[in-house]
Formats: sequence, C-alpha cells, structure tokens
Amino acid sequence: MAAPAYPRWFHPCLLLVWLLIGMGLRLTNLTAKSPWTDEFSTLVFSLGNSFLPVPLNQPIAIDALLQPLQPQSGATIQDVLTHLFSESNHPPLYFVLTHLWLKLFPTQADLVSLWGARSLAAIFGAISIPAIYGLSWLAFRSRLVSHLAAAFMAISPYGIFLAQEARHYTLAILWVIASLACLVVATHHIQKRTQLPIWLVLAWIGINALGVATHYFFVLTLVTEAVVLTFLACQQWRPKNRSPRTQITNEDDINSPSPHHPTSFLSPPWKRIYAVAIGTLMAGIVWIPAFLHNAYGDKLTNWIQGDRIGIAWISPIFQAMAAWITMISLLPVESPEIPVVIASGLVMIIFFIWAIPILFNGFRTQLEKPQSRMITQVFAGVVVAAIALFFCFTYFLGIDLTRGARYNFVYFPAVVVLIGASLAISWNTLQEKIVRWGVTGKMSVIIIWVMGFLSAITVVCNLGYQKYYRPDLFVELIQNTSKVPVLIATTQKTHVQIGEMMGVAREFKFYNSHSLSAKFLLAHKDKKTNASNTLQNALKTLPRPLDLWLVNFHADEPEAIKNCVSDTQTLPPVNGYKYKIYHCNS
Repeated sequence: MAAPAYPRWFHPCLLLVWLLIGMGLRLTNLTAKSPWTDEFSTLVFSLGNSFLPVPLNQPIAIDALLQPLQPQSGATIQDVLTHLFSESNHPPLYFVLTHLWLKLFPTQADLVSLWGARSLAAIFGAISIPAIYGLSWLAFRSRLVSHLAAAFMAISPYGIFLAQEARHYTLAILWVIASLACLVVATHHIQKRTQLPIWLVLAWIGINALGVATHYFFVLTLVTEAVVLTFLACQQWRPKNRSPRTQITNEDDINSPSPHHPTSFLSPPWKRIYAVAIGTLMAGIVWIPAFLHNAYGDKLTNWIQGDRIGIAWISPIFQAMAAWITMISLLPVESPEIPVVIASGLVMIIFFIWAIPILFNGFRTQLEKPQSRMITQVFAGVVVAAIALFFCFTYFLGIDLTRGARYNFVYFPAVVVLIGASLAISWNTLQEKIVRWGVTGKMSVIIIWVMGFLSAITVVCNLGYQKYYRPDLFVELIQNTSKVPVLIATTQKTHVQIGEMMGVAREFKFYNSHSLSAKFLLAHKDKKTNASNTLQNALKTLPRPLDLWLVNFHADEPEAIKNCVSDTQTLPPVNGYKYKIYHCNS
C-alpha cells in the first residue's frame, strides 16, 4: 500500500511537536528534586571552585559549607580545568560548557542557580529528539521510523531522568547519536564497497574525540562500534564471498557491489575505517595521564566495586533489567503509598507481557526485510555488545556498571532507534488486523506511546527515578525532631561526603522554616586521622543543650555520647542518610 502524500511542512511540524513535548517534560519541575552529590560536583567545578577550602575537623556554619557554590567573578576556564583534574576523575568538556552557561543566570541567595545548571542538560536532552530523528532517517530512510523514534525519545522516562540532572550524560548521548550516524554511513559504504569520504573520516574522529572528552565511558560505545565493524568485516570477507582467481582490472571493479568482488583488509572502505580507529585512539590516549594520575580515581568509584557474596551474584541482572524497562515505561513504583506501588507494578508487568512480543515481532520483521536487515543488525549489535561489556565488567573485573542506570547512555540511542523500527511494522499493519489481545496495529503503537508519556510524568513528578539522596526529607525530619541547636556530623574521605552534607545545608538555607540553628562537622577519616577523636573534641567546644545527628558516620562513637540520650529507633529511614540522633543536655 502506497504511503500517503503529506504536504512539505507536515514532517517538520510533526518533529516540532515531538521537540516541544520533550522540552516541556524536561523543563517541568526541573528543580523539584534536591541536587545530589554528583550534581554538586558539577556545580562546584563548573564555577571554577574547589571543595578543598571547606574546613574539616571542626564545626562549621551553613554558609561556610556552601561557600564553593558561590560564583566568583574572577573564575576562569583554567580554574575549572585545574580543580577538575586535581579533585575529580571526569574529562572537562561538559564542565567548561556549564561554566560558560551559568554566567547567563543570576544567583539564588548568593548561590549558583540550580535551574540554570540543570537547564543545560535538559536542552541537550531535548536536542536528542531531532538528533535521533536524523539518525533513524539515515539508517532506515523511513519518515515513519524517524518520527516514532523521535516520539519515544521525547517521552522516554530514562531520557527525562538524565535530562533533569546537572550532569554530562545528555551531551554524551548526542555524541553517541552522532558517532552512530557515522557508523551507519560507513555501513552503507561497506555494503557498496566504496571508499569513505574524507569529511566522514574527519567528522567521525572529531565526534569520538568530543565524546571521550565528555565522559570516559563513551569509550564503551566505541568498543561496540568496533565489534559491529568486525562483524561486518567477517560477513564481507567470509570465504564464500571471495574469488581468489578474480583480478582487479579497473576502478569500476573496486566499486562494484557484486557479492563476488574480491576483498582484502586494505580494500575500500576499510583503509579509511582504520584511519578513523587510529585517529580515535590517539584522541583517547591524551586523557590517560590525567585519568591515571588522579589521586581521587579509586576513592570516587568504590561504590561500583566490591566482592560478590550471595544474592550479589544475581543482583546485576535485575539492576540491568530495571534500566532496560525504564527506557520505555516507569509508573509510580516509588510512591510512598503502598497500594499505588502494587498497582503500578502490576500494570507494568501486564503491559510488558503484552508489549514485548509486539516489539520483538517488529524487530524480527525488520531483520527479514532485505533492505533493512543489515542496518537492523548494526543497531542490535551495538546494544548486545554493550550489554555484554557491562556484564563482563561486572562479573570479571569486579566493576558493577549495572549499579549506575545512567551508564546505559552508551547504547540508549540504539535502543530508541530499534523501538522506532519495530513499532513502524505495527503501524503499517492494516488497521483492521489484530496485533495482540484484540488491539490493532496503530492502536498498539499509540498505547505504548501513551504508557511512555505517563511514565515521563511519573519521573517529572518525582514518583520514579527518585534521587538516592533525599536531603529534603532529612531536613524535614530534623526540624520535626530537634527543638535545640544541632550538630550534623559525618566522616569525610572525598568531596562525595562534602556533597552529601551540602545537600542538607542547602535545604536548611532555603527551607528552614523553624530557624533551627545547625552546624556541620566533616571528620576526615584516613589511616592517620581518627574521626572519633575529632568528634569528641568538637563536642567539648559546643554548648548544651545540643542534638547530635551522626549521618553516614563510619567510625567508632566517642565516649562523650554516653552522656546523651538516643531515640533513633522511633524515627523513619531516609534515602542516602543513615543516621543516629543523640539528645545531649549536659
């Protein structure tokens, strides 16, 4: 059946609709969630500031703890680079862009604008909508596939989760999309056995360099592309496609798409693909000294490392599945109301039991179509290779990448393209034909999209992908519990713990309705410093009555606490803040 004829303005206008929906969702309630420790790293380093001036081992006021969040008029990009390379383990591109971006926004109570910082990530996330449209068009030459991919990128709960954080993942996603676009173009040249144009070689190397300069895990995307290219090479060089007796007589023979054309490791387009690989390798190598000589590297990644005991052997499987599911759907399973959680879980289970066969059948159909078989294999290869890499890191290297759902950015765009390609099959099914459970083709696509849209609202309303740290709830608990001045004490190893306390201090600064007096103690802990003695000495200097809140305090409790009364057992838990409270009256 011939595709309907649309006016020239139809497709740009429809793409604009997806862009507006996606932008609206990403900017809605943008500051409703409190910033967490990783976002504080972005804010501090992007301002050209450092965590080091924060006083340790002594009680400090809220403003002293939040001082690194104050913009400095004289801060430069060089300051950003200096502090980032000496205190963190991330490449600098996103931090430099954020430094320039934040100059456009006024401060809030002398602190950096959270909306300003998060809006940059939201804008990059919105740009991924037309970007995925372009990638899908390059791959399948189908407006339908392109629109469906853009529509699902606009409302993906996973995409919105990343776009509402002041972090570099949405920019990295744009580089993933651009690099995959180069892979698609290269695939077409491999099919035709034609040489890659120089502009593609240079663009691909530049994109890959920018990707690595945004996030080191972009390298995983490059590895998946290498796996796919190796697969394509094996397909092209397998013996049944080779004809040793055939001689190359002219240039037309080289460019011939004939399956019997002789191939070699140096035939078009492979020579220039090797050039891309070498150029990308050189662009990545420049970051190795900065990465290896960073004193904070191991300390900042301890949370994804560790031994596996008992259920920890299978937990990565469920963590990975949870991330995959949320690329399409996430209902309010983190609601405080248990009936809502149960109902949401049941609906999601029923939905996926119904939807997965539809997606799989569409994927299988694309594989069976000669014109889309290879490009579908390319995207599927990227996804499968990435998942395999994640589990190799997890089970063989002891680095559990599945614990950080955000790391799935390395193959997320490929998943979206495959969703668009799969659902295009259902959309093209005759309206009267039942696809599954009495639902027609177009209606099934609409239902899946609406489910995604409701999931996007779930994330926007903080009922899904809630922050691991909830300083808003913790400060509310302190205000409801303590009626006297408080000391909030924690052990400190890196700026991660400073960020944890910054979240609490920021909530006190903006939302301390009871005007409760609060001080903070960052007791440094290492082989030479005893955090317990630091707390003991601090308690001697503070007047009574006093409420002591030990928060994520990983050291022995000092003797002075014996004179205080604890009522921790009666209080609820708070995400990210394991605490004990002591009422010290003498």
